[in-house]
Amino acid sequence: MKLFFTLIICCFSFALFAQKRGTVTIIKDPLVDSLIAKRIALSHKPATVRNTATPGAAADAPIISMMGYRVQVFYGSDRRETFNAQQKFKAAYPKINSYITYKEPNYYLRVGDFRTRLEAQRLMNELRSTFATLFIFKSKINAPSLEPAP
Repeated sequence: MKLFFTLIICCFSFALFAQKRGTVTIIKDPLVDSLIAKRIALSHKPATVRNTATPGAAADAPIISMMGYRVQVFYGSDRRETFNAQQKFKAAYPKINSYITYKEPNYYLRVGDFRTRLEAQRLMNELRSTFATLFIFKSKINAPSLEPAP
């Protein structure tokens, strides 16, 4: 029995030496290299997005995002009501940014880019008489400019 297993192992070991080294040929579209080069160039280039959201910001200033707070002014399933609430808010506070997001089945209107919860709370206290349901949410914000207003 031991002799039988030894012969089987020897046969399998000879099969291992029968393999040859091969060559791999890569066939690809030349546009792949140009796309990779463009992607690398874009990832190293600084963002130059026009920041029209912040009044007085430089035209070439990149938008920097960070964690902060926003006040939720309105939520509902009717898109028209959400945009009406945004117009109402923009009429009262034209310098504060407002953002509408949609998470099925509701639209959410959140306003402001506040670094601290205290700043968001101050706005929330001002809005209590105008809007019924107000909440403060921690979310990713567009960092407000640190330059003083002229």
